[in-house]
Amino acid sequence: MIEDAKKGMAKEQQANTHITVLLNEAVEFLITDKNGFYVDGTFGRGGHSGSILNELSANGCLLSIDKDPQAIGVGNSLFGDDARFELAQCSFAEMKTLVEQKNKLGKVTGILLDLGVSSPQLDQAERGFSFSNDGPLDMRMDDSAGITASEWVNSAAESEIVRILKDYGEERFARRMAKAILKERELEPITTTLRLAKIIAEAHPAWERGKHPATKAFQAIRIHINDELKDLEQVLDDTLDMLAVGGRLAIISFHSLEDRRVKRFIQRHVKGDELPAGLPVTEDKLNKRLKSVGKMIKAGKQELDNNPRARSAVMRVAEKIT
Repeated sequence: MIEDAKKGMAKEQQANTHITVLLNEAVEFLITDKNGFYVDGTFGRGGHSGSILNELSANGCLLSIDKDPQAIGVGNSLFGDDARFELAQCSFAEMKTLVEQKNKLGKVTGILLDLGVSSPQLDQAERGFSFSNDGPLDMRMDDSAGITASEWVNSAAESEIVRILKDYGEERFARRMAKAILKERELEPITTTLRLAKIIAEAHPAWERGKHPATKAFQAIRIHINDELKDLEQVLDDTLDMLAVGGRLAIISFHSLEDRRVKRFIQRHVKGDELPAGLPVTEDKLNKRLKSVGKMIKAGKQELDNNPRARSAVMRVAEKIT
């Protein structure tokens, strides 16, 4: 069983050219009980899930989740014959419902979230995530549901485009870019990634060395189209109901918008209730729910040499204490 999982992981790496970020670190911090019940909220191409299965006993279980139909196909191919493994196509915002259906609320040993976009999604032009490879302007993680980036870009009000680029891309030239998008879509609908990238690049007055000028804008539109931050906030709130005491939460973020939310969530529940200064309350009354495990973890030199996309990855780990 374990050898099959290892072979599956090797095939996955070759077939999908996706290098899993912080693989060893994530699994090392996550696994506290080889007989436990774990959830991988972002299956991707199965790197983390495969390593988790390698560490579990015959009595352990893993529920993996992903929005992407391609990821589901990979998961069923790699691990579909493993009785310890279950795969669901949905957002990790729906994780609590799945856990509740399995009668595992308050019994989950560990939850892993590897946020962001997988390499195959970026590299497949037809998925519409890339500003380097031309393809239809889609950007949906689940390309069978919701509106495409093209539909949004061609219909959203200027004020909404400005807000999304500012809030989700931290793009200081959002207004210039939004005006350019509205001007160009009047001439012809914006339907391809390279056309949108060109419009944004030409509206960007201060290109950074070594960074495509459409990077932040594409990130912002992708986050909006997939409700990424809303889904993250939902699953963070739900983790305290799902985890067992002693259960761990490990989250890998790839940009500051995600990491800030994760950091604040952990800090809030490590600190406990906010009470007025000077109130005579003992530590045990503060309703502290989590403790931090280790320090913030980033990819080491060897991993960065093998996978430059890991340079922005940050992992934070917390453990439920009550």
